[in-house]
Amino acid sequence: MVDLSAPGSDATAEAPRSDDPMIGEVSEGRVLRTILARTPAGRDTVLGPGDDAAVIAAPSGSVVATTDTLVEGPDFRAAWSSGYDLGWKSAAVNLADIAAMGARPTALLVALAVPKDRRLSFVAAIADGFREACAALAPGCAVVGGDLTVSATLMIAVTALGDLEGRAAVTRAGAHVGDDLAIAGEMGLAGHGLSVLFRRFHPDGVAVPVVAAALTEGEADAIAAQLRPAPPIGLGPTAAIAGATAMMDVSDGLALDAGRMAEASGVTLALERSALGAHPHRALAGGEDHALLATFPPGMLPPGFRRIGSVVAAVTDAPVLCDGEPVGPLGWDPYRDAGADAPH
Repeated sequence: MVDLSAPGSDATAEAPRSDDPMIGEVSEGRVLRTILARTPAGRDTVLGPGDDAAVIAAPSGSVVATTDTLVEGPDFRAAWSSGYDLGWKSAAVNLADIAAMGARPTALLVALAVPKDRRLSFVAAIADGFREACAALAPGCAVVGGDLTVSATLMIAVTALGDLEGRAAVTRAGAHVGDDLAIAGEMGLAGHGLSVLFRRFHPDGVAVPVVAAALTEGEADAIAAQLRPAPPIGLGPTAAIAGATAMMDVSDGLALDAGRMAEASGVTLALERSALGAHPHRALAGGEDHALLATFPPGMLPPGFRRIGSVVAAVTDAPVLCDGEPVGPLGWDPYRDAGADAPH
């Protein structure tokens, strides 16, 4: 069973200790020093934090860039996530976008907006989460700078950079009829974890802390996948080298994101239910595992990817099929579902 309290528990973060002041009680310099002490330089860092901007090597001559923001309320509940969890997840979701282009992540820029009543140890735990996520998922990548401010709402905005190492970027638009459709990573586990959180730890519409002892092993693993996703970042470049024709990060659910790839490529993606695991609906609807969905010429799947279907000629009004039947709009659309207080 996954231990949800380690290593990122900040159970002491709210303790009123003299050595753990609230953010509103200390200078920006002290907060920055606390963060920087936890974020070593990365492999491609030419000039790290401390100046007006960082300098990052781009050996291939091009830079892949992406950005994502997590906001307390629509994107996470503070009662469920430790500072470490938030740092880890903020890193992971951006690293996955870089990997989905076939690139190697090189650097992260992090902007934090933190309420004044949060303790310094909470911000330190966020920095720890960033460091450990980079070390585990994208060795050599590191936080190289960012911004810090105070706000009534906790927000974490991340810009990730990556290097294509001389390869062309793999986009969503290259799938060809006859290609194999494959995935690397989990399908639906993080979405199931979100369902558990809402069902078990959201009484009367208010999030309450997770009681780890009350969880089954399966529930604990699912919640861990939601709070600390572990996408297969290294398989992004692997897929590109193997000849992937299209690729994307599955963040909003397999069905919804497969539809986006199908529309970008002008094809239909035909899924096979038997390849979606023991819980096909969960695999189709659940997002935030940040698996890598890719298409390859027949017989060219690299290790780490498993076939889940094929690319067929475009079918009118059916970008995604499952065993020949159209798949509805399953998953999480941040525009369609904004404000919905329920799991996808």
